[in-house]
Amino acid sequence: MNKNSNLSIILVCFLLIMGCKTNSKSKSTQEFTDIKNFNLSDNLQWSERMALSIIKRHPEAWQAEDDVKKEWDYKTGLLLTAFDKLYKSTSNQVYFDYIQTFADTLIDASGNIRGYKKDAYNIDFINSGKILFSLYDNIKDERYLTAMKSLRSQLEKQPRTLSGGFWHKKIYPNQMWLDGLYMGAPFYSKFNTTFEKGNKLDDIAFQFELIWEHTIDKETGLLYHAWDESKQIDWADKETGQSPNFWSRSMGWYLMALVDVLDDFPENHPKREVLILYLNELSKSLVKFQDDSGLWYQVTNMGTREGNYLEASGSCMFTYAFAKGVRKGYLPEEFFQFAIKAFEGIVNELIQVDVDGEVHITQVCGSAGLGGNPYRDGSFDYYINEPIKIDNLHGTAPFILAANEINR
Repeated sequence: MNKNSNLSIILVCFLLIMGCKTNSKSKSTQEFTDIKNFNLSDNLQWSERMALSIIKRHPEAWQAEDDVKKEWDYKTGLLLTAFDKLYKSTSNQVYFDYIQTFADTLIDASGNIRGYKKDAYNIDFINSGKILFSLYDNIKDERYLTAMKSLRSQLEKQPRTLSGGFWHKKIYPNQMWLDGLYMGAPFYSKFNTTFEKGNKLDDIAFQFELIWEHTIDKETGLLYHAWDESKQIDWADKETGQSPNFWSRSMGWYLMALVDVLDDFPENHPKREVLILYLNELSKSLVKFQDDSGLWYQVTNMGTREGNYLEASGSCMFTYAFAKGVRKGYLPEEFFQFAIKAFEGIVNELIQVDVDGEVHITQVCGSAGLGGNPYRDGSFDYYINEPIKIDNLHGTAPFILAANEINR
């Protein structure tokens, strides 16, 4: 037996031991750094190979993009949402501990969140709140509940368009972005059904309905990235208020929000079928633009245009939504084959594995938005010229979500 085989066996034994631990205390950085001593076995599922690679590179989650500041941000929330789902699938305590260490670093003894500014009314801040439900369920630490209540209170006063949709941020008046549905709606629905008897589900469904109505393109069946109700911002079409292009990740946010929010809608709720219809309609439209590789392009409908590229985050998000949609009975069985094709494309085209087994994902759009300073105009050239990164959380986290869902 060679050295690498021995190390692989050691890692598997280590994970099994960690999976049996029941200690609820937050783990120290030193305990996580122990994983750096092991190679990552290719006998593990892709979801775990990526998750353990991230821990190996970044012993604490706030470091996960080589950050130097401990911040409560949506990308770390996305990553730890993936870890939470992986923990529920594997019962491996190492994933739960990674989440708890982040929460205990960012939330003080009174339940205050480090750096959180409610009056900025940035809906991105809400996303990380989803990781607190499992922590509270398992540990019953009131700090987590206090933090959740604080985030829920932001939604009570979040500015809305005249028609009732949440602004994406206070600094972007009258605008709804597809991104915002993922940032706010799953936390809103989980909190509301857990602590408020589901009395806001109509409002939650309305957010999906409103942005669907104002971003849908009847010709392609795709959704534009955003909508400005006032039609005042320069990127907005002066008749529709729509942004100029289709961005795959923005539709990925919307699809993931749908399949996650539907977990909280009872079968007899009248809006449940509306949300399932949106999931089916957008999924059918997206399949038409799936490349032969299984992937999707950064600008979804312009695969042949020079400069466009096959992008990781949107492809992973669609894979997750298709696979979960089939598992939950929201989508027809055929969509699992589209998910498999996409996942195989991701692994074949975008995943790199180091000699020690560490996993990386390439061709991730680092960030994209609209407006702001410097100004982002939503043009084709804007989307394709945003930095393309390796192991950006927009790619690593949806990869774990997709791989874990495929495994299920």
